[in-house]
Amino acid sequence: MAARPGVVYLVGAGPGDPGLMTLRGAELVASADVILHDRLIPAAALRGAREDAEIAYVGKRPGERAPDVEPELPQAEIERLMVEHARAGHSVVRLKGGDPFVFGRGGEEAEALADAGVSFEVVPGVTAGVAAPAYAGIPLTHRDDASAVAFVAGHEDPSKDGSAIDWDALARFPGTLVLYMGVRRLPEVAARLIAAGRDPAEPAAAVERGTTPAQRTVAATLADLPDAASQAGVSPPAIVLTGQVAARRETIGWLERRPLFGRRVVVTRARAQASGLAATLGALGAEVIELPAIRIVSRVDSAEVRDAIAAIHSYALICLTSPNGARLLFQALDAAGLDARALANATVAAIGPGTATALAERGIRADVVPERSIAEALVDSLAPVDVANRPVLIARAAEARDVLPEALRERGGKVDDVALYETVADEPDADAAQAARSADYVTFTSSSTVRNFVAAAGDRFPERARVVSIGPVTSDAAREVGLEVDVEADRHDPQGLVEALLLDAAGRTVPG
Repeated sequence: MAARPGVVYLVGAGPGDPGLMTLRGAELVASADVILHDRLIPAAALRGAREDAEIAYVGKRPGERAPDVEPELPQAEIERLMVEHARAGHSVVRLKGGDPFVFGRGGEEAEALADAGVSFEVVPGVTAGVAAPAYAGIPLTHRDDASAVAFVAGHEDPSKDGSAIDWDALARFPGTLVLYMGVRRLPEVAARLIAAGRDPAEPAAAVERGTTPAQRTVAATLADLPDAASQAGVSPPAIVLTGQVAARRETIGWLERRPLFGRRVVVTRARAQASGLAATLGALGAEVIELPAIRIVSRVDSAEVRDAIAAIHSYALICLTSPNGARLLFQALDAAGLDARALANATVAAIGPGTATALAERGIRADVVPERSIAEALVDSLAPVDVANRPVLIARAAEARDVLPEALRERGGKVDDVALYETVADEPDADAAQAARSADYVTFTSSSTVRNFVAAAGDRFPERARVVSIGPVTSDAAREVGLEVDVEADRHDPQGLVEALLLDAAGRTVPG
């Protein structure tokens, strides 16, 4: 029986900020059998893909290719792959930067699919010509300055015979000109526009890597912009624009005003927990490098955990020492057909606000939460709780310190110290590890993240990075491996770590 024909989706991934990818685009990536993606797509755009999806890079690089770089696929080969996968019955996402129909060759690919009789759908994306100026604080239209916008492919040499672009007409255009791929031809383009009558004193700007934490904007007059962009080292991908609206940047520019803009921050948390911290730092303007140093390995299927869950109603005190522990305890309860009611007979203690929040999300308000998120503080906070000859459950990581169980045993508690999980070293991504070498900050959220990250980095630890620790136990682990702790959070949870980093960054100039 022949395979049912598939569908090809020409999806715009947006200009770089993963938050600008459309819901429809993300939905299709998550369900695709095959994803053929370009170079300039947000790295996060592929994170939602199925584990069994076939993902292939089919992008093109500007300029000459380095000898060690694989040859690029010709456009005809990309179109052949789309048709072949669709005819095999696959759902195919052709993921393109920006918008597929704005200088993205999406029209050509749609025609190729139509000629082959393949069903397709076009999913527009936010185009860089709109997004990059917006993130730079430049409105393309303004009641007082411009009522029209022209989008132009700036990579075409304006002096060559047979140019498809009427540069003389563009020079007279009464509005904002936006040039895609125009950085390399900027001197010729500016000269041609000025020669045709465009005001050389008109405000202009070049926006490099727009909408990303690495965004840079160079503003000058149209006549001076080529030299200014060259001196600043502006390189593709970049958008060039000229028009009176460019002067609005001084008032409207917003991205660069975020408190961590221009900072490169390494997040070493386990992959499952890193995204929340990374999102928070990214929203504050940081360029975040996720380089998980640890991986959480569940032990909820162990006999030890099953026995503890079977006896859950008998415990007088239940102690959770991390959000991971809270999550996995409830996973074990669910596997046994139980829920939050199983903890009704116990006093529930959480080592800090992060763990308390994880419990609250599952319907349990912790009875004991110390101000400091360390075992010693939890021991002190439990002083009023009578544990003599009473069963106590401490559910935590396998490699946790012995401070808490030893203290409760000394008070007469019948302690079951149960390992819900263990942390193991995670293999760092080579590209992320290389990017981390120029980091401004490296954040550590546990002793294991310190040990494993330092072991993986070796002599490649970021030389100028400031070390940010979530609390004293993590700081001690950092010092034990020879690191100097520059910042320690007063509140020992991810939010406290962010607040400490913000205070430190506020007192230091942005590297530049």
